[in-house]
Amino acid sequence: MFSTELLEFDAVKAIVARYVSGPAGLRHLEDVQPGNDREVLTELLADAAEALAYQREANQQPPTGAQRGGLASRVSFKGLPDVSQHAAKLRLEGTVLDGSEIREVTAVLDHACGVRNALSTSPVKYPRLALRAARLADFRPLVNDINTKIEADGTVSDRASVALHRIRRDIERQRGQIQESLERYLKKHHDDGVLQEDFIALRNDRFVLPVVAGQKRKVDGIIHAASGTGQTLFIEPMETVEMNNDLVRLREEEMREVHRILDDIARRLRAVISDIRAAVEVLAELDLLFAKAHFALAFACTIPRLSGDENPRLNVRHARHPLLVDVLKRQRKSVVPLTLTLDGPQRTLLISGPNTGGKTVALKTIGVLVLMAQAGLPVPADDAELPLFDQVLADIGDHQSLEQSLSTFSAHMVRVREILGAVESGSLVLIDELGRATDPDEGGALAVAALDRVRNSGAFTLASTHLVAPKIYGASAPDVLNAAMSFDEETLAPTYQLRTGLPGASAGLDIAQRLGLPVELIAQARAMLTDEQRKLSILLKLLEEKLEAAAVRESELSALKQAMETEQRQTREAAAKREAAKMRELEQQSEKMLEEFQARARETIERLSNTSDQRKFVEHSQRKVAQAAREMREERDVTLKAVRGDATPAAIPVAEGARVRLRGVGTPARVRRLLNGGIIEVEAGFLKLQVSREDVLEVLPDAPAAGGGSGKSYGQLPKGVTVNTAPREAAPLSSFAELNLIGRRAEEAVAELDKFLDSAALGGVLRVRVAHGHGMGVLKRAVSELLSTHPHVSKFYAATPQEGGAGATVVELRVED
Repeated sequence: MFSTELLEFDAVKAIVARYVSGPAGLRHLEDVQPGNDREVLTELLADAAEALAYQREANQQPPTGAQRGGLASRVSFKGLPDVSQHAAKLRLEGTVLDGSEIREVTAVLDHACGVRNALSTSPVKYPRLALRAARLADFRPLVNDINTKIEADGTVSDRASVALHRIRRDIERQRGQIQESLERYLKKHHDDGVLQEDFIALRNDRFVLPVVAGQKRKVDGIIHAASGTGQTLFIEPMETVEMNNDLVRLREEEMREVHRILDDIARRLRAVISDIRAAVEVLAELDLLFAKAHFALAFACTIPRLSGDENPRLNVRHARHPLLVDVLKRQRKSVVPLTLTLDGPQRTLLISGPNTGGKTVALKTIGVLVLMAQAGLPVPADDAELPLFDQVLADIGDHQSLEQSLSTFSAHMVRVREILGAVESGSLVLIDELGRATDPDEGGALAVAALDRVRNSGAFTLASTHLVAPKIYGASAPDVLNAAMSFDEETLAPTYQLRTGLPGASAGLDIAQRLGLPVELIAQARAMLTDEQRKLSILLKLLEEKLEAAAVRESELSALKQAMETEQRQTREAAAKREAAKMRELEQQSEKMLEEFQARARETIERLSNTSDQRKFVEHSQRKVAQAAREMREERDVTLKAVRGDATPAAIPVAEGARVRLRGVGTPARVRRLLNGGIIEVEAGFLKLQVSREDVLEVLPDAPAAGGGSGKSYGQLPKGVTVNTAPREAAPLSSFAELNLIGRRAEEAVAELDKFLDSAALGGVLRVRVAHGHGMGVLKRAVSELLSTHPHVSKFYAATPQEGGAGATVVELRVED
């Protein structure tokens, strides 16, 4: 049971109806009523939410012009005719629609195609709308064909068939012949006084002449009609009778051909009648759905959420009654919104305060929002979470009835009795002025007893009162929340703001004074109040003032806190931006310095390399330049990290077997032993080093590795894979500077050269010489082919005459910085 009449739900639907475009959509709106099926309501609210989101996005487009990428297309249902009756006629075999009815049907089908295209473009973003669009068939071939046969005004086009085109051509020819004959007749009798007027008329689909009644015997023909005065007779001359007969016959042929064409179109439409009826239904659903979206945008609505049955919660923020919004909007005024929370065991709100202060509006606002939510409509609020109620029971307004001999109090008690008999845990109870229209003491006692009964049922309850007893009950009962509509003492006017936590004074005498009652009468009434009443009134005013002051202070503190947080965030963001800019500038400057250093070093080395006796010094210089560049970049990175606050500690804890990156060493190293004095022994490729722990820049994630001559493995290789390397006590690094392949077969030479290049790269060698001799050139070609694809090779070229000339190749290896 939902008290829709008391809460003016139909009036709310009337507002929504303004945004419905067609009769079919209005019929759907008429069926909208509150329900309590959670699954159905969840679907309805999800549909409304998606339509609202779509409409918001579509509104971002300009009214004219091309659609911007990624935005929803505007969808409108205005001007669509109601073709439900046409569809019903088509279901009957043999029925034919006239041309105008067919054009209305094709207009609807054409619009359905446009809606289908618009809503199908974003199935991921708007899946529910896309599913509805998928129910619309593609009528475009049928519509295009029919529209070539039926003109916009509903007439059948000459292009509808070859026969119709021929018949209408013959009709025009016949009309022309008749008019020529009659025009000759007009000229012949122009001056003999036989003709009343000098024009050709049409009577009973036959061409006739207006003849003076007294001259009818001078005209041989058939009289078809007379004028209202009888002074003019419309006569068809005998010489055009046969031609008119032929014209009538041609018109009958035309009608038969038009009927045949319309019957053919009707049969084609009847073949897809199920798709047409589905399209009409879907368009009506979408019309109502987008009407909800337009209503939501116009009234600043939100899509309500339904709280769970296990933990029902009534929470509205800045809620507004739609009827009040509608009225005040026309007056260019705004509604004072309502914010309220009831959850957990606290499900009863007792509102007190001044007359005309908005207590009844508060009850109606909550009630109508619940009904709207449970009818699948958006609600005027910034946010709304509502329980799913089985029924809404309301007693609002004066139900006295002379016919039923019910006074105001009697009618009130009858309604309260009905509520108490129906209330249960899934109910929302709204009672205005509980215990009214009787002795205040007895009415207060009845109000407390009724409230307690409703509270014990577990229902959510909102009640208003002016009585003292319910206010005391609200202050003492643990699950009841007192609230008051605030009152401005200076202007003696209500502010319509709901404040929870304390009851409010009725301020009846103040309101009466504001409404114009004589001042001396108000003074006399105040003097008649008892001391207890005056003290209670003063106490309530003081409490309300303190509550209002506390609310103002809380608001100021909240605003101050927000301002401080905003200022701190902006300060941090500005500092971070300055720091980032400085870091970028430092990185750019250091990188520029490194590039200049390397460029000058390369230039110097190239000049020195032209002298053969400086070759060994050049190789040494190249290694030193690469090492210096690496060290400079590492130092720069460490410095920048320190500036950012994330610098690597001076001494990083390491363990035996750990993979580390060392200062000045390009390849990762493995820790072999921890020595005294902060020294560690590592191996990097074929190099064994003893370095300080402070030279460890970072500990690297472990990676598969195989042991060498020592037989010790620090990593895991894939199953079945083994690696054999040269002993750790291999020849010194300088022995890798040259490889002699003279006398080797090509296959053996290539394999040995590949291993040699790997070892040289591991050892940090930058330049090597490969001796292959002259011979037949086979070995030289094999060496050249390997070098051209080897990953370690930067470039290679023939050696100088001092280094072997064409019998040797110089290879420069890649430098890893």
